[in-house]
Order: sequence, then structure tokens, then C-alpha cells
Amino acid sequence: MKEKCPLEGIGTFMARPAVMGRHGMIASAHPLASNAGLDILKAGGNAFDAAVATNAVLNVTQPHMCGIGGDVFYLLYSSKDKKVTFMNGSGRSAHLATRSFYTKKGYESIPLRGPLSMVTVPGCVDAWHQVLKKYGTMEFRDLLRPAIEYADLGHPTSHQLSTWVGMSAELNRQSNHLSLFFRNGRPLKAGELLVQSDLAETFRAIAEEGRDAFYKGEIAKRIAKFCQENGGVLREQDFEDHRSTWDEPIHTDYRGYRIYQTPPNTQGITALLEFNIIEGFDLKAMGHNSSSYLHHLCEAKKLAFADRDRYVTDPEFFDIPVEKLLDKNYATKCRAFINANSALPNNISTGNPYGDTTYFAVVDEEQNMVSCIQSLYFPFGSGVVVEATGIIMQNRGAYFSLDPQHTNTLEPQKRTLHTLIASIVFDNENNPYLVFGTMGGDGQPQTHLTVISNILDFGMNIQQAIESPRWIHGNVTIEDPKVQFNIEGRITSNVIKELEKKGHDIHVIENWAWEVGHAQGILINKDTGVLQGGADPRGDGYVVGW
Repeated sequence: MKEKCPLEGIGTFMARPAVMGRHGMIASAHPLASNAGLDILKAGGNAFDAAVATNAVLNVTQPHMCGIGGDVFYLLYSSKDKKVTFMNGSGRSAHLATRSFYTKKGYESIPLRGPLSMVTVPGCVDAWHQVLKKYGTMEFRDLLRPAIEYADLGHPTSHQLSTWVGMSAELNRQSNHLSLFFRNGRPLKAGELLVQSDLAETFRAIAEEGRDAFYKGEIAKRIAKFCQENGGVLREQDFEDHRSTWDEPIHTDYRGYRIYQTPPNTQGITALLEFNIIEGFDLKAMGHNSSSYLHHLCEAKKLAFADRDRYVTDPEFFDIPVEKLLDKNYATKCRAFINANSALPNNISTGNPYGDTTYFAVVDEEQNMVSCIQSLYFPFGSGVVVEATGIIMQNRGAYFSLDPQHTNTLEPQKRTLHTLIASIVFDNENNPYLVFGTMGGDGQPQTHLTVISNILDFGMNIQQAIESPRWIHGNVTIEDPKVQFNIEGRITSNVIKELEKKGHDIHVIENWAWEVGHAQGILINKDTGVLQGGADPRGDGYVVGW
């Protein structure tokens, strides 16, 4: 039986019941990945072990969204240490990656696809290694076994993957790198087996030799050789020099709850800026998904993104005033720019939700928590599968600017601004409460704002909060220059008309649109210890617990 949302004025919204468990839970973007993580928990592994197993299977089952050719970020809570930590698994740009390298070739921006978009070293595998070294109890050989099996023997192509392969047909025609995902020139159909033998061999090497197999062994040599032969910038030395870093998360307090986010070079500070701004408004009095509610959230988004674009990049290259930006007095000043009856201009900030990413949450019986986000940036990243590795390389470095005055300008050995963010929330008694995240490029801070507000302001359970109608402000794709207030069709027409009167350029999108992200999350009941999980029907999200 479906569970009716305890709110009025939001159309016919009905949410599936949240999944519940007591001993452990995985909420990921694919059923096989969630089950692989749960198997690790049942075998005696902890949340950190299960996170690696889950992520590895997602690399196999969601090759358009993530992979070991990309980056990863973790927020982790150790119940033993009583502390939230941050693992930055993003790669730095190559030693040869200079602005002049591209401008001399006539480029005004870094190409979005192909070898020249492969600017940064993939950080995923080293981050796995670092997390297991600090918190794990199991070895790569055990944790990668499910991913190896699904890559070697095949797994059923999901409807989502089949759709995205079809959308990437032109990319494959240009380079033939993605031929693995086609049959006689047509995209794999849902239900057809996808076998990735080369990727299975790569995982076997990592399982036996550890992270050095990727950064110092044959894998690094093959990637570097491909780049050198095809005009790219990555070399063996770039892989050998790579290191992930442990850092402190950033946080703000919102209505008595403490919200942790990933710090720069991620855009996590954007979500915290949004929360600080809207804390000064009585959202409950406005009414959920009313025109006033949506207007104020969108205006807070515009202001927060303006600061994101002004300040966020690699903090080793730019002094980012994090403390000043998160000061509540600063939020008060920002809030003063919001007019209840008139929209700020769109050009105060932009941002597109285009981005192909996967998010998953893990909680174990000891209430260790993992909030993890991983990506290749674009669907299928650079569009390049390096021969004999099965690895799809990311194009995250294309986010760098070639403008020398831009905060996020390209420089050697620099980490680009990342759209990837993840959150952990503690309640007003400092108890672990929520693990949450979503895919969606620049839309991620907006979805964090909406879903977490659904829980903290309106008392929704996690599944209701995720399924509730959502919005996204920005251009729908990176190729689309038009910035609009994109709203799912389940928002009532009267609300849309009222928003247009306030000056918003409204674009009504599908009822369950991919543009607003695929979110997952887990809530913890402090009194009973019961775990409540939610996954997004907009994607292949799946929660398992026991």
C-alpha cells in the first residue's frame, strides 16, 4: 500500500513506503550494487568495506555514470571516533596541462570529449585504498569480487543504461570507443547482457596488487601511452605522483540540525550557503511547493551560486574565505537581496544540471556512515575507453577555464571545481540522523536544499522527501544557453502562473525528470536504531536493509 504524504496542495503525490532495517542498509543507484554492499555487511564487513564493494559494482553496472577512470568524494562518520571526516579522491591536472597548451591549438575552452578532455588523473582507486587503510576490515580481493563477476560474466543492461547508450550513439560514431555498448551498430537493449572482460581484468589486477596496479603498473602505462599517441597531456609521472587527501568537512547549523558537506574543491559550500539564507524564512508558513516557497528557494540558489562561481576552486591555489561565507551574518546580508514579489535576474548566476554521477549511502549496525559521490562528469566521461583496460576516462578537467583571470583557471597539478557533493546530518542532540546525496551536476546543491528541507521543515520520511516534486534552476544541458526555472509537471498550474508573475522564466519538465537528480538517503531513528532508506524512482535507485 502506498503511503500518503502528510501535506496538502501538491497534487496527487503518493510515495512508496520507505525501506526499513535494523542491522545495516545500502541505498544506491542500482539493485546489484546495493545487494553487493549488503552481502559485505552480512559477511561481517563494516560500512566502509561495503562502500567500496558497492562503488565497484556501480562502476560495472552504471558505466555511463561512474568508473575507476573518474573521481570520488567521501564523507565518513566513524562511530568509534565520533567524528565526520572527508576523503578527497579527486585528481590533479597533468604536469603538461597549461592554458597555453590549449590556446596554441586554437581552443578557447578545453574540449568536452576525446583525449584532450582527459586533463586530470582519476582519483577513485586511491581513495578506495585510503578509506580501507583507515577504516576498513576487508581486502580488495574480497570487496572487488562481485564487480569482477558482473564484468566478466555479464549483467543485464538496465533501461536507464540502454537509454543513455542510445543518446551517445553519435559520440560512438565519431570515435568507436563505446562500441562495447552496441550490438551491430544499435544500442544495447534493456535486459541484454553487458560483458566487460577488459574491465574485469583491470579489477583483478587491483584486487591482487592494490592501488599501485592502477597508478604505478601496466594500467597507468597504457593510459599514458594512449594520451601521448593521441595528443593528450597525461603521462606516467602524473599517475605516480597522485595522492588522495584527508581533510575536514565543512558544516552549518540549520534549525538546530548540523549539516556537513564536502569542502572545496567541491561545491558543497553552495548548499550550506543556501541553507543559511533560507533559515531566515518561515517555510512552513509559506506552504510546501507553494509559489512563495519555490520562489524563495530559487532566489537563495541564485545568490549561493554567485559566490560559488566567484570563489570555489582548488584551495591550494586560491584563498577561499570559507569561514566568512558561512557566517550567519553574511547570510543575513544575502537574504536582504530577496524580494518576496520579484525574481532576481537569471544572470546573477547560472548552472546546468547536466552531469552523470552516482551517489550511494551506507549505514552499518554500529552506525558508521558513508556518504559517497562518484562520477565521470559527462555521460561516458571523455567518451574514451582505453584499449585493453575497459576503463572509461573522465572529462572532469574540461570544467577548468582557460581564462587566466578566472578563479578556476587551468594550471598544472591543480584540482578543478567539482560539482560532486555529499552530506551527513546530525540532529539537535548531536545524534547521527541522515546520510544523503544525489547525482545531477550543478543541480546537486539545489536537490540537497529541497530534499533535506522536506525532511527538516516538513517532517517527511526519506522516501516521501525524495519522491516529492522537485525543481532545478539553470540551463537544462551544457549546450543549452537558456537559463530557466525548470519545474516538474506535478507542481500545480496555479503555482506556476504565480511564479511567472514574480518574473520567473518557467520551463515545465517531465513529472519524474532526470534533470532534477537521482537521490538516495538513509535516516536513523535515534530511539530505536531503526534505519529508514529511500531511493529515487527517477533512476534505478534501490534500497536494501536487514
